[in-house]
Amino acid sequence: MKSNVLLCCMSPFLMIACSSSKGKTPPIKKEQRPNILFICIDDLRTELGCYGFSEAKTPNLDGLAAEGSLFFHQYASVPTSGASRASMLSGRLPRDREDVSNDAAEFRLTYKPEGKVPETFVHQLKRNGYYTVGLGKISHAADGYVYPYTATKSDQLELPYSWNEMLFNPGKWGTGWNAFFAYANGSNRQSMNKQVKPYECGDVSDEGYPDGLTAQLAVSKLDQLAQKDQPFCLAVGFFKPHLPFNSPKKYWDLYEEDNLSTSPVPFIPKNVNKASLQKNGEFNGYKLGDENATLDQPVSDAYARKLRHAYLSCISYTDAQVGKVLTKLKALGLADNTIIVVWGDHGWHLGDMNVWGKHTIMETAVNSTFIMRVPGKKAGIKNKRIVSAVDIYPTLMELCNIKTPYPLDGKSFVSLLNQPNDPTWEDRAYSYFNSGISLRTKEYRYSYYYRQQQPVEELFQYTTDRFERENIASQHPAIVKQLRPLWEKGNTGLYTKE
Repeated sequence: MKSNVLLCCMSPFLMIACSSSKGKTPPIKKEQRPNILFICIDDLRTELGCYGFSEAKTPNLDGLAAEGSLFFHQYASVPTSGASRASMLSGRLPRDREDVSNDAAEFRLTYKPEGKVPETFVHQLKRNGYYTVGLGKISHAADGYVYPYTATKSDQLELPYSWNEMLFNPGKWGTGWNAFFAYANGSNRQSMNKQVKPYECGDVSDEGYPDGLTAQLAVSKLDQLAQKDQPFCLAVGFFKPHLPFNSPKKYWDLYEEDNLSTSPVPFIPKNVNKASLQKNGEFNGYKLGDENATLDQPVSDAYARKLRHAYLSCISYTDAQVGKVLTKLKALGLADNTIIVVWGDHGWHLGDMNVWGKHTIMETAVNSTFIMRVPGKKAGIKNKRIVSAVDIYPTLMELCNIKTPYPLDGKSFVSLLNQPNDPTWEDRAYSYFNSGISLRTKEYRYSYYYRQQQPVEELFQYTTDRFERENIASQHPAIVKQLRPLWEKGNTGLYTKE
């Protein structure tokens, strides 16, 4: 039974990846600009089969990775959705307090007149002849429009100049925000006054939850875009695996809960203050959860496995929706001239350090899934270089041969698509949250926090482990001294301004 479900989730993209022996995808014709299919997935840590996590059932994303470049070390600027997406879309690191809030795009972009500098890379594409379509959550707003969680949908676009079309099908839930926190019976977290569990196994079809409707809409829109005589940028935002961890039963049935692992680091790292973490407020906001999560002790192994089961089921559900979109792209003959990007807006602690959520500048919260398939570039690249989400903007502009005569904080990594060992690439990425700024290099993470609680400096080494187990800053002052000037390059003044 389970093997049949898994086979049903597989797309022709996976079969192509398995049979390809050329090592490159077909090149783009010189007279053509490539289309862009940009898939945003909420809260997607690197918990995929292609990253070596054998528990995860993700055949479509694994197949896409085999067709392009899989980045192991891509880092969000901010470990919260709205700010992370605003930074990535604008190619800009946070400089003010609003830049690390979920309302970052609304504060900085929504109500401003159109200026010389485009609001996002999508806006820049539109200015250069692209037809741009957004489906679902691309910036922070679940459907692209600004309004409170419990209000009716407004007509105010969050990114007013980026889209030719902004679309979403809220189904039986009525609004984007209701759909974002959806349960299979048509209710949502808000309507139930948070008296809900943080997970649900729904005996419904894929379209019984919102992401199935989003995939359906994306497939339909591709039919229309294929008829246009101009390049397109189609951005598709899937909600899962964001809380609540709700997905159809057939994806739960892919997993044996008792056989799933739990976090290898269910404890606060040595020499780390609790102020560097977070108190599980979002997770505990689902009031009917089996147990409350605290920083003082881990949840039970049984509950940890149940939550991991739910999270993995959501990933498999989203993987299947991505597969539908990729299959349609190929069926329409568009794949050979389309750049495909899959980007997780940040990671998520699955009980790591006693945290269930994001909102830290630890590795698990800021490292996320990133896959690019670019026509004419090498296939099957497992890229271990350090890249930042702000690097995506200039990379896409170079691939589309569009000039950017204005400053961006990121840098193009086009060279890494064919030469992952490019000696000229500087391996560094910066992340910001909790009054802290973090620098990630190939071997270390150095963080400094503007706060009273000690220690304010953290140093972690990743030579043998991807998890932070002990802050070694006090033991290695020479390394801290060496990293500090590089860290200063990412200090935008965010936490030192009056």
